[in-house]
Amino acid sequence: MDDERVLIVGAGHAAAQLCGSLRQEGWSGEIVLVGDEPSLPYHRPPLSKTYLAGECDLDELLIRKSDFYDKHAVAFRQDRVTSVRRDDREVVLEGGERLRYDHLVLSLGARPRPLTVSGSQMAGVHYLRDSAHVDAIREELSNARHAVIVGAGYIGLETAAALRSLGVDVTVLETAERVLQRVTAAEVSAFYGRVHREEGVDLRLGVQVEALEGDSRIRGVRLTDGQLIECDLLIVGIGVVPNVEIGHDSGLEIENGIATDQYGRTSDPHIYAAGDCASSYTSRYGRRLRLESVPNAVEHAKAIAAAICGKEKPITALPWFWSDQYDLKLQIAGLNAGYDQVVVRGDSSSTRDFTCFYLRDGKLIAADCINQPQEFMFSKRAIAQELSPDPQFLTRPDVDLRELLQPGAVRA
Repeated sequence: MDDERVLIVGAGHAAAQLCGSLRQEGWSGEIVLVGDEPSLPYHRPPLSKTYLAGECDLDELLIRKSDFYDKHAVAFRQDRVTSVRRDDREVVLEGGERLRYDHLVLSLGARPRPLTVSGSQMAGVHYLRDSAHVDAIREELSNARHAVIVGAGYIGLETAAALRSLGVDVTVLETAERVLQRVTAAEVSAFYGRVHREEGVDLRLGVQVEALEGDSRIRGVRLTDGQLIECDLLIVGIGVVPNVEIGHDSGLEIENGIATDQYGRTSDPHIYAAGDCASSYTSRYGRRLRLESVPNAVEHAKAIAAAICGKEKPITALPWFWSDQYDLKLQIAGLNAGYDQVVVRGDSSSTRDFTCFYLRDGKLIAADCINQPQEFMFSKRAIAQELSPDPQFLTRPDVDLRELLQPGAVRA
């Protein structure tokens, strides 16, 4: 093992975790980390929040300081990998140099889905995925009076909240009939729609962008109904595309991401994939999933580190996510796909703290908890235990939900 090398391509959350986990699992060989950004791995969720708002700098977002990598003997290189030569166990860098590997980990992340309408290449049109994207937006904020955001998913709404905190007028355009329609229940969508309107966001639902207008710089957004919305800044947040090209070109199996087993191993036993670019088999759900979240990337890294060191620790953690908007912290436990019942605890129509529970066949499968950290912790445990709580208990404020976790508790 001492003369072997783990080569990590992509310097995100999975990579940062993997460097530490490999040493914890007993890896004594080389660790080489290749990233195409000049910075060491940094926290990306704050980019659309505190970093965009100018409340922190990039050094404050580093997942680990430079001395961590020195301590763990991790060699960092800023470069871009263009291909993988599987037969030779080498990767090819942009300048033609080749790096050998004994174990290769692809943590390639994802890129913003492009807006493909006329005018989308003009100045003033931005995406938000890395620090360079946000730096470019921040440079224009001093002269920006009206920003348009295309997409009312989490990135779009988080960006809207950050811009409103800076006093920028914001219009959000969404093709669906409600915000967060793809990922939440109608009650949660209605709540976030209300809050953003209360905060001054011009939220327009069920609309489509026909074209972007301007000369060399954007001056407005033309909708398919003919309406023109003037703006001097546009941010696109319509989802991401996993970076699978390197894996595809090298012949790895692709299935909504680079396909891996529950240990992070691809169809090549010497290559692993982690984070947003990977879809992994998850025994909890009995199917392959590609999840875009920090916790998912961290769990991938832990499983891969163990597998590389000759141990097998499958990915078993319950998926969870979060979103910060204004004074709201949304914490999501589990996946709500296939729910057939929604139970709301609290008043979502007038307050700023409540929980939306999702059930399927009476079993709790997910929860959206807004400013309710205790209910989030309850939900994670209840979902993991596959509990079927009485919906009436979930709604009653006088019921301590923790009691439902006790053995012998009446749950239905």
